[in-house]
Amino acid sequence: MRVSGVGAGGWIIAQNGGQAIQADQFGAVTTTNWNALTNWTQTSAPVESWQGIASSADGTKLTAAGGYIFTSANSGVTWTQTSAPGAWWGSVASSADGTKLAAGVIYGGIYTSTNSGITWTQTSAPGAEWESIASSADGTKLAVVIYNGGIYTSTNSGITWIQTGAPSGIGITWVSIASSADGTKLAAGGDWSVYTSPNSGVSWTPTGVPSGSWYIASSADGIKLAAGAGGIRIYTSTNSGVTWTQTSAPATNWVSIASSADGTKLAAVVYNGGGIYISTNSGVTWTQTSAPIKSWISIASSADGTKLAAVVRGGGIYTAQATIQTTTTPGTSGYLAGGQNSAIELQYIGNGQFLPLSYVGTISAY
Repeated sequence: MRVSGVGAGGWIIAQNGGQAIQADQFGAVTTTNWNALTNWTQTSAPVESWQGIASSADGTKLTAAGGYIFTSANSGVTWTQTSAPGAWWGSVASSADGTKLAAGVIYGGIYTSTNSGITWTQTSAPGAEWESIASSADGTKLAVVIYNGGIYTSTNSGITWIQTGAPSGIGITWVSIASSADGTKLAAGGDWSVYTSPNSGVSWTPTGVPSGSWYIASSADGIKLAAGAGGIRIYTSTNSGVTWTQTSAPATNWVSIASSADGTKLAAVVYNGGGIYISTNSGVTWTQTSAPIKSWISIASSADGTKLAAVVRGGGIYTAQATIQTTTTPGTSGYLAGGQNSAIELQYIGNGQFLPLSYVGTISAY
């Protein structure tokens, strides 16, 4: 049996009673059950006025910003306060390996670290209301937005900064920015629209999303975007923001969204007494997780989407990890799902069991 799909919705292989599909051949990345995110755990991090959180690609190194900056080298099990000064830290970004960090102070400057937060250096960025920061995978290209101002970029890990031609000035309220892995494709959300740049911020183009205060996430290639705003449903794009599709996510107070590298796994948080929602099919459908109802303010994801970390404004830091499955759940409740441009070949081996012979792309067992 062979199945493949090129659509953004992917595909599903349903099962009859007594059937199951062996999944251990795929490896840990692709045999996770994102529907089982019932293991949200509050970590040992202190209660803080948390504002932002960032993750390394493998999800082991986390950096959280609030009144101080804390780091974890073991996926949030333990936390260490860094040497960064006490300030109103607004956001933080991380390179893929977690060694290069960048953080912005609201009504202050931008600081960087090249050793996973052990030491910090204030850059030449001017004092401003820095609201959100994004990093390329190698940490050399940075992009940051000012709430009442413009968008700045750096191509040398924050040593020097250039203001881009994005709209700026009083009343131009940028709230978020996301970057592709190579730093060339940027997407920034403001209180009126989402703008995109295909050339590391040299030029910007407004997109067709409805008016709202947009918080945005990007896949590693910058092609798949997801954006949520207060009182508006989450929208997704599969062409770098040229067109947008309204998803089935509820219209609520979205304040942060995170994406896996391939854009298939999304996680979004709701502020002011809300929950955490996930999508495993690029935003086509959404499920509320078992995370407690809190004033969530920011969420981060590992590159494969299996590890999530989220911070509560005036609360703690929580983590969750999808469970690993070596087989689909036996019977009609179990199934195999593939993402866009994925394919699989299965062989029936008896007793209701199917064995994968080959596969391409992201495939998940449930």
